[in-house]
Amino acid sequence: MFDTLSDRLSTAFKNLRGKGKLTDADIDATAREIRVALLEADVALPVVREFIAAVKERASGAEVRGGLNPAQQVIKIVNEELVNILGGETRELRMAKRPPTVIMLAGLQGAGKTTLAGKLAKWLKETKHQTPMLVAADLQRPNAVTQLQVVGERAGVPVFAPEPGNGVGDPVEVARKAMDEARSKQHSVVIVDTAGRLGVDEELMKQAADIRDAVSPDEILFVVDAMIGQDAVVTAQAFLDGVGFDGVVLSKLDGDARGGAALSIAQVTGRQVMFASNGEKLEDFDVFHPDRMASRILGMGDVLSLIEQAERSFDAEEAAKTAAKLQKKGGKDFTLDDFLAQMQSVRKMGPLTKIFGMLPGANQFKDQLENFDEREIDRIEAVIHSMTPAERNDPTIINGSRRARIAKGSGTEVATVSGLVERFFEARKMMSAMASGKGMPGMPGMPGMPGMGSGGRKAKQQQKKGKKRGSGNPAKRANQGNQQPQAPQPGQLPAAFGGQDGGDFELPDDLKKMLGGN
Repeated sequence: MFDTLSDRLSTAFKNLRGKGKLTDADIDATAREIRVALLEADVALPVVREFIAAVKERASGAEVRGGLNPAQQVIKIVNEELVNILGGETRELRMAKRPPTVIMLAGLQGAGKTTLAGKLAKWLKETKHQTPMLVAADLQRPNAVTQLQVVGERAGVPVFAPEPGNGVGDPVEVARKAMDEARSKQHSVVIVDTAGRLGVDEELMKQAADIRDAVSPDEILFVVDAMIGQDAVVTAQAFLDGVGFDGVVLSKLDGDARGGAALSIAQVTGRQVMFASNGEKLEDFDVFHPDRMASRILGMGDVLSLIEQAERSFDAEEAAKTAAKLQKKGGKDFTLDDFLAQMQSVRKMGPLTKIFGMLPGANQFKDQLENFDEREIDRIEAVIHSMTPAERNDPTIINGSRRARIAKGSGTEVATVSGLVERFFEARKMMSAMASGKGMPGMPGMPGMPGMGSGGRKAKQQQKKGKKRGSGNPAKRANQGNQQPQAPQPGQLPAAFGGQDGGDFELPDDLKKMLGGN
């Protein structure tokens, strides 16, 4: 969603790099670039004005003037101001002192309230160890009750639905009865799904207010479609005035909108964004962290969220066993079965493009990530499943005839099988080195490997040994000395990510293929 904004901000900051001192003209030019970037992202004009004023004021002060690296200081300021307009600190749900905690969802029709009710219930059940109950109080929209029942079944959460809906029943009475049901069944959380309209009207506001008065919710969450831009801010303000709400949930954050709603709504309404829904699956639901979102927008990744997802997806005991295998005998005990299990664990974290997108600097490989084919993982699984237990345990026995049989069994080419086996040995070698604390072999600039900038005697000897000697011809030697280092070309890693400014290091061919390169 924030790709365009990220690209524009990166361009604005690029012009600052290399400057030892920032002039007023530099600050004004950067502020103009940032203003255009925010307006193109459909951020509300009052928010843009306030943001730019804060950035210019701080960038013109001693905070930057005395900095060793003015460009980095400006980026730091922009990051902090982004966090501020996104709501500041992460806001947690308020839980009732005496259960049940009542959460009421409000918003326009089509915002995704019903699906979000299931996502929220599943999240509360699995991460907060609550016993939620869903309440079907949307009796207006056709099949809304049925949809909530299906969502509740998928989430493993009971649904209170005494009325069939489709225009039949009183939603206020349903909400009132739900409270008695929750207390009798000892549910710790009640999530009330209410009706929406295509637009804000008096009937919608009255019904929402009546349900609010009937259940006295601990939290009223306004669900807004992140793809509708500044209209989201207008609608949010109307709900705030008519019904009131405590927090915002952004749905459809995985869409191709420009992201103005996310950057405007907290600042305009004074209510924080608490959750974000970023996909169609019930697992595609996250707590909204302003600092992490700002980091993503500025292309610095979101490593904390990546770690949290890994902790949820990986089994600690299995991970310890795998690490032990990699540390012994140079990793030779690590088999293709283990390799497949690791891949399946990574897959549980979500689409690989999303995972790679959380890494710092991932926007440099945005085109490759967009062209990445997730079915590549299916093909790898098919190849491994077509092997015998002996072949998976010891891939060195896979000769030409075996490769032909495996290719036929998996519906792939012999070259695909050969490539997988080769990649497995390379990956095992790399993971074994990492598990042993030696770093990643063959990648310059990483700890414990040839090519690092500093280190012990061994590293210096390797550097000296690998140093290219000048030519004996004075003319050639002078020409060699005048050669300037080349900027990294597309597909090469920059120095910040372990590459060399000489541009000698390229992404492995297999990784290029997986990311859709040539």
